[in-house]
Amino acid sequence: MEKMINIYLFGKKYEVPAGLTIMNAMEYAGYQLLRGCGCRNGFCGACATIYRIKDKQELHACLACQTEVEEGMYVATLPFFPLVKQIYNIEEIKPTEQIMMQLYPEIYSCIGCNACTKACTQELSVMQYIAHAQRGEYEKCAELSFDCVMCGVCSSRCPAGISHPQVAMLARRLNGKYIAPECGHLADRVNEINDGAFTSLIEDLMQKPVEELKELYNTREIEK
Repeated sequence: MEKMINIYLFGKKYEVPAGLTIMNAMEYAGYQLLRGCGCRNGFCGACATIYRIKDKQELHACLACQTEVEEGMYVATLPFFPLVKQIYNIEEIKPTEQIMMQLYPEIYSCIGCNACTKACTQELSVMQYIAHAQRGEYEKCAELSFDCVMCGVCSSRCPAGISHPQVAMLARRLNGKYIAPECGHLADRVNEINDGAFTSLIEDLMQKPVEELKELYNTREIEK
């Protein structure tokens, strides 16, 4: 007999098996997840969720696909965490400190509380990459924010209203467009794909079971 615990979804009490993720517990309770779920494996950031534990005041933010349910957990999902997304043409801007000041001036209001880093579902050094963005160090900002899944949990805890994921996205785009060295064989490889050189290989991969694909991915040769 599985151990059962009590949780509250949108204010209603449910008894679910211990050890389930919040997402699986919601489905166990009968919810059909049409939104707020994507990869189910911590990579897409679609399932950002807020919860607290009964008789405790602290509010937590997490990804529902990664976080296990606890006894007395009150859960509320949001369609998204609000972020400021500025519009720009990457062909028309340059990697200057002024462009970050122009598009995301709120980063200079950072008070150094580090709440963003503590909240990050990927355990990234969020406050540090914002510091790099402030100084126009876009290569360093891009490197530190590379694994960001754009869930927005960091921004939900920021007293300065910084849209950290969008700042990081701008830094990565500037780095890729203007700073990082050009990948010499990329254009050739794209042309080969367009010419059908890899069609049979792709079709062969599509027929393989998931476990075999994982093994191929984990043991692939990584170009230096």
